[in-house]
Amino acid sequence: MKKLTRTIAAVSALAMSVGALSACGGSNVNADKGHVYFLSMKVEQQDQFKELAEKFTKKTGIQVDIATASSDTYEQSLKSELAKSEAPTLFDVDNNDFLNWTDYYADMSGTNIYKDQENPDYALKDGDTVGAVPYVMERYGIIYNKKLLQKYFDSSWASIKSVDSINNFKTLKTVADEIQAHKDEMGVKGAFTSAGFDTSSIKRFGDQLAHISVYYEYRDQGVTQMPATISDKYVSNFKNIFDLYINDATIPKTQLASATMDDANSEFALGEAVFLQNGSWGYSQIRDQEVADEDMGVLPIYMGVKGEENAGLTVSFLYFAMNKNASEKDQKATKQFLDYILNDDEARDIITNEAGFETPFKSYAKAGYQTKNPIHRANDAYAKADKYDIVIYPLPSTQWVLTLGNAMLEYAQETGYMGTPCMMHLWMVGRLNIRPLIERNRVSSNAQTGLGG
Repeated sequence: MKKLTRTIAAVSALAMSVGALSACGGSNVNADKGHVYFLSMKVEQQDQFKELAEKFTKKTGIQVDIATASSDTYEQSLKSELAKSEAPTLFDVDNNDFLNWTDYYADMSGTNIYKDQENPDYALKDGDTVGAVPYVMERYGIIYNKKLLQKYFDSSWASIKSVDSINNFKTLKTVADEIQAHKDEMGVKGAFTSAGFDTSSIKRFGDQLAHISVYYEYRDQGVTQMPATISDKYVSNFKNIFDLYINDATIPKTQLASATMDDANSEFALGEAVFLQNGSWGYSQIRDQEVADEDMGVLPIYMGVKGEENAGLTVSFLYFAMNKNASEKDQKATKQFLDYILNDDEARDIITNEAGFETPFKSYAKAGYQTKNPIHRANDAYAKADKYDIVIYPLPSTQWVLTLGNAMLEYAQETGYMGTPCMMHLWMVGRLNIRPLIERNRVSSNAQTGLGG
């Protein structure tokens, strides 16, 4: 089989949405051993994956190509790449898009990476087929700068005097409003980082933030499978927290369309804002700058829901899936690459300490490989206090997410239909879009949550 040596020019058909493949090999590559092509949405950790690939190739002689696509373009990029003769042998999926790729899933029930799961129910199933196996557990919430927040607590004008008191939306809003009113005294540009709506940042709101409201909807209905409808019950709560993000921020609302994820990360990392909605995946972008690891804390995303003082952080997984249409030789090579990630101590160190991943593997825990990522470690206190996880459940559709995100920008910039009715309308659109997914749902109830229900 012709090996991949693709460059930026060779993948330009993807409109630059897929990063150039890194062909890891050299003189020791043995074509008879097969080939691995991994397409990932973990753009933030592409350097670590390339390092894993290079070290694996040196050890085994098996060529590994790594490509990445940002989350907003990943689905289209994967669709395009899977249609090619030299398609990915390994790719990322999440529980939102799992049903889109059922024609490609190789059964992973016999793989070592599945057998090593702390909880096998974490895996996503297509009928009896184990279609995807989690490899990284993600947490997200409102990351905060402990030093700056303490500066607020110590101020004579501060109404709130301890982070332990910030356990609901009302208190969070009080803190953010007062910081924003005294931002010059605090030495910051705003309480919250910029809520950017360019393609690198919009997913934080139309997707990650929307998941909080949808979680409470699922909880109220008592379901773990996708319900037939979602209502507008928590739309006002959703609007509460979004209003706080855009009003108590580092930049005016008129600049949100061009604000990027890099802008938000930089504002937090340089101490220009106290709060940043982000997750464990973003640690590599804010580490080793002005805010030390020990000065990073994380709050749950509060939005005024009854009982939210008992909430912890939001949890989700990202999954490996293998392409059943790849050759037997390439599938074998791909399993070897997964075994390397699972069992090699050098690989474990890269996954845990360089990429900052919290893994669901028994062997990692037994060998003492636990990430120092402060977003994950902040969750330990919530778990010890028996706070409930806010679980990532499927959203109605990708289009629903995009429509919501675009409408949120119009709302923020006061260029569209304003107020809660706008948000309610979009939730109703979600109710219309969700039915086709129900009819296609061939996934077990455990697979729908990715968390064993």
